[in-house]
Amino acid sequence: MSLAVIKFSSEECGICHKMSFYDQKVAEELGLQFIDVKMQDTATYRKYRKILLTQYPDKSEMGWPTYILCDSPEGEFQIIGEVKGGHPKGEFRSRLQEVLNSTASA
Repeated sequence: MSLAVIKFSSEECGICHKMSFYDQKVAEELGLQFIDVKMQDTATYRKYRKILLTQYPDKSEMGWPTYILCDSPEGEFQIIGEVKGGHPKGEFRSRLQEVLNSTASA
């Protein structure tokens, strides 16, 4: 499995910016690839848009930021789970770990 965390965020989002100080480090410590997608970066956004729209067809329920865990994001991806919104570092780690644990037991 090539699991990745894809962070969908906005340059104007203060919480997204605050989490950027530790989100990639936490993801990598859990053995996950980290992909940062800013909505304003049209080239990167287009590349991963299909994953976001699979989870949120009209984007109405997504949080800022939204982290989608998925397998094989560059190919025939499979969404494993997600973490929405801003969280302190420890809680963010716990939430990612919960998604990983639910995948392992599935």
